[in-house]
Amino acid sequence: MSVTDPALAVFTPLDPAFRANPYPFYAALREHDPVHRTGDVVILTRYEDVAYTLRSNDFSRDIEANGNEPTDPLSRAKRERRRSRNSSKTILNLDPPDHTRLRRLVSKAFTPSSIENLRPRVQHLVDDVLDRAHARGGMELIDELAFPIPFQVISDLLDMPVDRADELRDWSQVITFALEPASTMEDLAEVDKAFGQLIPYLFEIIEDRRRHPGDDLLSALIAVEDDGDNLDAAELISFVVLLYIAGHETTVNLIGNSVNALLKHPDQLSAWYQNPDLGVRAIDELLRFDGPVQQTVRVPMVPVHYETAAGRVTVEPGTVVTTVLGAGNHDPSMFDVPGRLMLDRANAGRHLAFAAGIHYCLGSNLAKLEAEVAVGSLVRRFPTMRSVGDITWRDRLTIRGVDRLGLEF
Repeated sequence: MSVTDPALAVFTPLDPAFRANPYPFYAALREHDPVHRTGDVVILTRYEDVAYTLRSNDFSRDIEANGNEPTDPLSRAKRERRRSRNSSKTILNLDPPDHTRLRRLVSKAFTPSSIENLRPRVQHLVDDVLDRAHARGGMELIDELAFPIPFQVISDLLDMPVDRADELRDWSQVITFALEPASTMEDLAEVDKAFGQLIPYLFEIIEDRRRHPGDDLLSALIAVEDDGDNLDAAELISFVVLLYIAGHETTVNLIGNSVNALLKHPDQLSAWYQNPDLGVRAIDELLRFDGPVQQTVRVPMVPVHYETAAGRVTVEPGTVVTTVLGAGNHDPSMFDVPGRLMLDRANAGRHLAFAAGIHYCLGSNLAKLEAEVAVGSLVRRFPTMRSVGDITWRDRLTIRGVDRLGLEF
């Protein structure tokens, strides 16, 4: 028996209702049209299809090089603008062997043991914030905790100054809008403007670090040599931009979304308070339930086939395929009662919030540690916290996150 409205089986990222709560639309697509074509793009919403596509060697992440030219003028213009920024240099958009080489150069800084060594520092930062908030009887979650903590941690790792944090936050939010399917040419002009301010700022820091290297990740990237290989100038600046922005942007939204979910499920907030050891499993379930990254794209290099109730669907090489991570994470064939938050869910770790395959998020261990400490500390210290005022969301689809969330203790 159908449990979703077939009328919702559309992918309409321009629809405010879709961006506000995409999960009913994902469910309708998954049930009625799981391999959904819209314009030049194929949308995947089943867990099995999303996981297969992310892990398969038959797909490329380099959309600029291997994707078919878009047919609509806006998409074509947006792709040309991305090419002009040389964005293909970022590790996010590269295939092996370039992707393998670049990931190897930085992966040592993000091993589980390296990240676990940061726990005392993260705990100290969180405790400072919560001590001040406790004295006032409340806080604004995003401005006071969700943004400052991951921003300070990635700044520590790179030994970056933090005196321009507000500007960097603004630049980051503008730049990540380039990932949105709803972005316009005007939006991308703002992205270019933000890059035009961020790149010279970072270049100045990089040049100073060349002259005065230290014991930090940026100095290591500048000096790195692995099997006779190193980063060229374009790769270095792209890597620093990625680490700096992705190093805090995703975690900001993970913390905000997680606290929002717990406030809406007070039984689960209470369960975590009663059982602090839920930590890691709780974060996996919160990532599954309302993850900060909702979708990512791939391009098949050979014809690929997906089986549906209506028959086999073949996707030809060069077609842009959007894997909807948020939809896969709510697929009842993988997660029992997916719309229910269950912090002790046995298979929560199988979520796709960090993607899968060779492009599995490099910073996943860091994001999970920061969220575990930040959200777990909130739960332990303020188990009866409640929201005050309106909870607002960023008007995004790809990067989904709470924009403001007031808390009262």
